[in-house]
Amino acid sequence: MNEYINLTLENIDQEHICCAIGDKKHQNGVDSKKEWIKSKLEDGHVFRKLNARGKVFIEYEPIETAWVPIIGKKYEYIYCLWVAGSFKGKGIAKELLEYAIGDAKEKGMSGLCTLVSNKKKPFIGEKKFFERFGFKVVDTIRDYELLALQFNDNEIPKFNDSARNMEIDCEEFTIYYSNECPYVEYEVQELTEYAKEKNTKINFIKIDSLEKAKNAPCIFNNWANFYKGKFISNTILNANSFEKLVKDRK
Repeated sequence: MNEYINLTLENIDQEHICCAIGDKKHQNGVDSKKEWIKSKLEDGHVFRKLNARGKVFIEYEPIETAWVPIIGKKYEYIYCLWVAGSFKGKGIAKELLEYAIGDAKEKGMSGLCTLVSNKKKPFIGEKKFFERFGFKVVDTIRDYELLALQFNDNEIPKFNDSARNMEIDCEEFTIYYSNECPYVEYEVQELTEYAKEKNTKINFIKIDSLEKAKNAPCIFNNWANFYKGKFISNTILNANSFEKLVKDRK
């Protein structure tokens, strides 16, 4: 039987958070992510992981306090469900999702929701997997879809209007980011140094409050790239990938 651990204020400092395991350059990002989780636990944030050294976890919390531009009532929002490497194909993702579903029912929630895409995209859950559990599309922005598993006929969640155009009033390259992801701290630092060295302008806008997250200009706020006012990707960039991305779009 698989053994799982839910992060708490008592154990989080001793436990790894799955992402960026053993990569010292991302330690500041890991620390920031842990602090973010600590601040969210009282909101009902759940980070449940396999008791093993691997990228195997589910992370979710009530939609009212979730840092996403999605609005609704009494739904759990699943930020991430990740099973990587040798842990795939062993039914672990099923166990993690079933735990979240059972937890939501015990708490009297109306359902769960999560972000997917009708085309394969990085850092997004697999639509077909969630559909097997009864999740259905309840809202759409471009290729991106909000899936929901409904327990009753209560109002379903939806994307906030602020996110629908996926545009900003700035022509310069702009990155929205938050400490939801432990990888961003290092890359923000690298790109800041790159921009200074190359005399290139990159705007960094940090999502550091629930209000900012709910009113973000696109559906991603842990990392979102905008160029010439348009959303172009949610890929976390380093100096080389930034340079290539801009070159390809000129």
